Amino acid sequence: RCQRWVENCRRADLEDKTPDQLNKHYRLCAKHFETSMICKSSPYRTVLRDNAVPTIFDLTSHLNNPHSRHRKRIKELSEDEIRTLKQQKIEAFEREQATQELNESNEQNTVSEEGGEQQEEEAVSLTLEERENKDYLKSLFEILILMGKQNIPLDGRNEELPEGIFTSDNFQALLEYRINAGDEVLRKRFEMTAVNLEYCPKTQQKQMLEICENCIREETLREVRDSHFFSIVTDEVVDIAGEEHLPVLVRFVDESHNLREEFIGFLPYEADPEILAVKFHTTVTEKWGLNMEYCRGQAYIVSSGFASKMKVVATRLLEKYPQAVYTLCSSCALNVWLAKSVPVVGVSIALGTIEEVCCLFHQSPQLLVELDNTISVLFQNNEDKGNELKEILRSQWTGRHDTFEVLVDLMQALVLCLDAVGNDSSVRWNNFIAGRAFVLSSALTDFDFIVTIVILKNVLSFTRAFGKNLQGQTSDVFFAASSLTAVLHSLNEVMENIEVYHEFWFEEATNLAARLDVQIKLPGKFRRGQQGNLNSEVTSENYYKEILSVPTVEHIIQELKDIFSEQHLKALKCLSLVPSVMGQLKFNTSEEHHADMYKNDLPNPDTLSAELHCWRIKWKHRGKDIELPTTIYEALHLPDIRFFPNVYALLKVLCILPVMKVENEKYEMGRKRLKAYLKNTLTEQRSSNLALLNINFDTKHDLDLMVDTYIKLYPDKVEFQEELIPSNNSEVTEDA
Repeated sequence: RCQRWVENCRRADLEDKTPDQLNKHYRLCAKHFETSMICKSSPYRTVLRDNAVPTIFDLTSHLNNPHSRHRKRIKELSEDEIRTLKQQKIEAFEREQATQELNESNEQNTVSEEGGEQQEEEAVSLTLEERENKDYLKSLFEILILMGKQNIPLDGRNEELPEGIFTSDNFQALLEYRINAGDEVLRKRFEMTAVNLEYCPKTQQKQMLEICENCIREETLREVRDSHFFSIVTDEVVDIAGEEHLPVLVRFVDESHNLREEFIGFLPYEADPEILAVKFHTTVTEKWGLNMEYCRGQAYIVSSGFASKMKVVATRLLEKYPQAVYTLCSSCALNVWLAKSVPVVGVSIALGTIEEVCCLFHQSPQLLVELDNTISVLFQNNEDKGNELKEILRSQWTGRHDTFEVLVDLMQALVLCLDAVGNDSSVRWNNFIAGRAFVLSSALTDFDFIVTIVILKNVLSFTRAFGKNLQGQTSDVFFAASSLTAVLHSLNEVMENIEVYHEFWFEEATNLAARLDVQIKLPGKFRRGQQGNLNSEVTSENYYKEILSVPTVEHIIQELKDIFSEQHLKALKCLSLVPSVMGQLKFNTSEEHHADMYKNDLPNPDTLSAELHCWRIKWKHRGKDIELPTTIYEALHLPDIRFFPNVYALLKVLCILPVMKVENEKYEMGRKRLKAYLKNTLTEQRSSNLALLNINFDTKHDLDLMVDTYIKLYPDKVEFQEELIPSNNSEVTEDA
């Protein structure tokens, strides 16, 4: 489209520019477009239609206007002439630019072109001071966006400096660097300012950052609104500069039929789940402007201990929006999610210990080699098993479906390795690793930890295959929905015979403890509480049955029922629309019975039955050389999918359910960039505003929109003030 614009404008000097250069560095006035090409999708800006091309030009008016002729010739200067012009003094260049702007304004007043009158009036109404203010604000916004994209914290040095010494923070340092590099707008603004003064106060930085964040978020949200339907996904609670925040992502199908998952911001976390539910709803609907009536799915990846609170949020949203189905998220293994949701303190402690062990070995390659050697010794009679465990250790094994099976197999090797490191008196290991190894070894050899992981391993073995299928191909997900009844039947049988099952589980835990030379005993907290009770005869086996096995099995049964509600299962049954699934069912499907829940989302619900029949016939009688699409992604990209409008609408809605995986990894970058930002940024240097700029660094941004928004919101701060705010660590002296 950029190349088409260049041709219509007759700009031969721009023909060698790439579309990316044209898009970033060149602008075309709106008066060159027909009014039918312009749509007002937002009260804050004018948006061109996708097929807009410039058609309105007066290519003869410059012949009667000497200023205009001069302007046209300047645009066609050779490279040598341009190089000569750049060598002129900055002051002369400024005067020439100011004169040229006035001439252009006069030219616009004399040349009448359709659609341009309003813009000419706005251009004339801007005084020189107002234009300088806008250029000044634009420079500040450019610095903030650069800092966000490059993940540069606003503050500079964290250490306290001696009194009387002034050191610029990162923002001021970049601002000074830009002045020294020749930014005349900034130089004129601050050339008479004392060197120990803050050019841009913290309050103003915060206000401008919020505008940057909102404008960049709005670019993503505009695409979400255009696609109508979306799903909300939250990630684990994170620490942002000492405060807990909830990362929020949105799933939608864009205009190119690609399923995308984008990060849209952080929500301050609240301890009270009811308050959190209200604030969550208010932020999404009022602050971010999403219509929850179009929300078709919600999923919450939670840290251990937060599950019950997020379930309250899901319940409250379901009460208001019944079609916002509560589901599992495709990026989280079912067994890991279930384990984190178990409301037993011992389980939360065990999961935290497992994460710390995994983190320690990933931090030290040398420590990982030590563990490899230990595994080689222990599994010398089963080298295949040993090699498999070594390979698993180099992945994020705490997020696997069989995490607890892997951990039980590794327990002896982990304890022996950590003991060797923690008790090593040589200088081979630094104090941090040796200290952590000693602490974690003690945690792993606690009988409470051992019995917890053994029971979790056995209980979650009933859901392992089911959960693995949920993260498989589309056909795997479809058939997994049908197997849920069998999974629940097995777990209910376990619950009915919990005495027998727990006896076997506890025996396995005691055998593992014996191999690790761990004493079998009740938790110290329980023993201390029973000191005054002479009649207490609670055995370890009965204690762990009541406190761990029974509540764990009961909870997992209930969670499976809640997260795989009747509505959710109906939606998964609609996956038979995917041709490969249809083929496995011998084209004997009945999607119309399950699609009732999405009836209001269809463009022509009355013709659904006939259209589904045509869809089945199309694939049943396909040519021999035509393969059946295996995913929703492939089906949405079929060239004739638009001939089946109801099928197309259903596939789009099914695609955004959080339980469905994002087929193309490049459209799942929001979550990966979020993880990278959290990993690479110190907790105290994290900023919710800068994080969004960093994670969405490739999102288009409109500097003019940011400047105009700032002027509207803070008109009293636009005018230049002679008095600037002194830095916190310095006093303004008379000499300064």
